[in-house]
Amino acid sequence: MTTPENAGSDYDVVISGASLAGSAAAILLARRGARVALLERRSDPAAYRVLCTHNVHASAYPVLDELGLLPAIERAGAVPNTARWYTRWGWIEPTDVLAGPGLPSGYNLRRSVLDPMIRARAAQTPGVELLLGHQVTGLVREAGRTVGVRVSTPQGERELRGRLVVGADGRDSAVAKFAGVPARAYENARFGYLAYYRDLPLPDDMTRAWFLEPDMAYAFPNDDGVTVVAVLPHKKRLPGFRADLEGSFDAFVRALPGAPDIDSAERISKIIGMLDYPLREREPIAPGIAFIGDAALTGDPVWGSGCGWALQSAKWLAEAVAPAVTGRGDLDPALAEYARTHRERMRRQKDRHISFATGRPLNPLERLMFAAAARDESMARHMHRFQTRAIGPLRFLNPVALARAAAVNLRSGGPAVPHVRPRRGAGAASR
Repeated sequence: MTTPENAGSDYDVVISGASLAGSAAAILLARRGARVALLERRSDPAAYRVLCTHNVHASAYPVLDELGLLPAIERAGAVPNTARWYTRWGWIEPTDVLAGPGLPSGYNLRRSVLDPMIRARAAQTPGVELLLGHQVTGLVREAGRTVGVRVSTPQGERELRGRLVVGADGRDSAVAKFAGVPARAYENARFGYLAYYRDLPLPDDMTRAWFLEPDMAYAFPNDDGVTVVAVLPHKKRLPGFRADLEGSFDAFVRALPGAPDIDSAERISKIIGMLDYPLREREPIAPGIAFIGDAALTGDPVWGSGCGWALQSAKWLAEAVAPAVTGRGDLDPALAEYARTHRERMRRQKDRHISFATGRPLNPLERLMFAAAARDESMARHMHRFQTRAIGPLRFLNPVALARAAAVNLRSGGPAVPHVRPRRGAGAASR
């Protein structure tokens, strides 16, 4: 629909970045009537992100369902990402986790499969034009707001106008750079290395995570018999890894309690590193612009939240702005609504990421809950819901759960009950 507000625009929405966040947003906006240009700087439709946990939390399951991707994901061999976690009190192991009522699951699926899948779904969606090999080189601005982008293409320079420009182009967002929207960075006291293994034996094909305080590690089984093994040590151990990467990586993994047997598996990749990965956040909106996925908030890879956040933020944006970008409302209030939703839904998760990235030990409440979850099936299932992002921190730390954790630990001689008053409204169904 052409209105006085979007007359002369090529599209209703121009999205920079055609990975998870951008492709999901394009699909959801087009289904709501928007004309969408989906730009991808890489020319290969099968391009994908290599450095990733490949983990889509249960909180994003409804988005995958709305996108219609679940049958394809399951046919591709995605592994439900139910998990067990090692702590100083032992393993947190929800028994019968796959069959247990009320225990949601997301998926582990390599980005080499998932990225081309969702990008192809976007390209097939009426109203979406996928433009490969289109790299944003600047913004088009009028009267103090962004009204389009300038792009470099295989055919030369081009200008694309839209009522809304969406930065779905990652933590180093070019859209943010050209718009002058800075990111606030928070130090991450850990570094990370990961490698891919084929036919690595993991009981029940379940994700394993190790909370070693301050070091972390995880093993994520994925499609086609491939498992991602990652180590995230404190930076005080970095000199040793730099001196002997392969030896340090292998020794770290072999020393894990209940370590995966990497010596019986085939390593099919190099050991890939991220030596400095600060957490970043920026304002999710600017005049005529919205940011989604890592462009809005980059979390700590320890928690494997990025894929889920990408999908969820795409949905929040589409729900907020679709009427406005199709000429049925004002854009600025719609963007403000998206920004409020993003802040409200992400604030406590963000604060947790920032705090834990310092390399601190578990705090009293965390010790209380982790210890109880290692000793009690009900608490283990509660922990599972939290770690898969099916519930947020407020529901995780609701008064009933805290009371049960305290009782479990007192019976077991575990951590003393911390002198922390639950926040007001802690029983609310907050994500």
